[in-house]
Amino acid sequence: MGFAMLNGMEPSTYFVSDLHMFSRRSQAAAHEQAIHAVAQRARTFVLGGDIFDFRWSTLGSVETTVRASVDWVDRLVSRNPDCQFHFVAGNHDYNQRFLNAINAYCQQAPNLQFHHYYLRLAGSIFLHGDAADHPTMCATRLQSNRQHWLKDESRGPVKHLLYDLAVKARLHQLAGVVHPKQKVAQRLTGYLDRIGHGPGTGLEHVYFGHTHQAMAGYQLGGLTFHNGGAPMAGLQFRIVEAQDSSEQNGTATAKPPA
Repeated sequence: MGFAMLNGMEPSTYFVSDLHMFSRRSQAAAHEQAIHAVAQRARTFVLGGDIFDFRWSTLGSVETTVRASVDWVDRLVSRNPDCQFHFVAGNHDYNQRFLNAINAYCQQAPNLQFHHYYLRLAGSIFLHGDAADHPTMCATRLQSNRQHWLKDESRGPVKHLLYDLAVKARLHQLAGVVHPKQKVAQRLTGYLDRIGHGPGTGLEHVYFGHTHQAMAGYQLGGLTFHNGGAPMAGLQFRIVEAQDSSEQNGTATAKPPA
């Protein structure tokens, strides 16, 4: 995994998502050193959701996974005080107990902000990507979808066994079939238009995850889409370097929770 240079200069804003830490399918540990190395030189680092996976955690309980998740965030954030971090929630880490814990942690970490649904920085927007799950997704529908995850519990031994079989069969490699690029880009564009962040607002770049399908500079309807994939067997993964314009005179905005 490498990091591209933009206009001969190292970009100052990075985006990573879908680490699915603490689940069996995750290979995030192999990239943790790279994530910390990027944070040391970044001005802004966006964690784009599903960083942790409470549904498929192998740690035994939600409470244990919450503690491990906040500890992981603390190691990253506290060691890099000159970097501004943003945590944009995904569906797999949209657990109420984690939301409570990460919001409490943000109160003592001046360089970390939490966002339920998206972060807008000038001409760029960062979101998890589950807005692409429905052809007419809007803010209300996405909020409703997320409600199902709030009290989600870690799955039991039988479901973990079935999950392991699916991972061994590499069913997650069907991401490109389930989430074709054009369909995903069209759905995200429609969603962004409905929440007031369409191309007519000066938006140029869309950074997202969720689909686990890597996407580098895919263009549609005047927008350019970027997805870093996921660190899982057989899938591409990278830490995405954002365009410099995303950090110039940008104001962070986020949809408030329902």
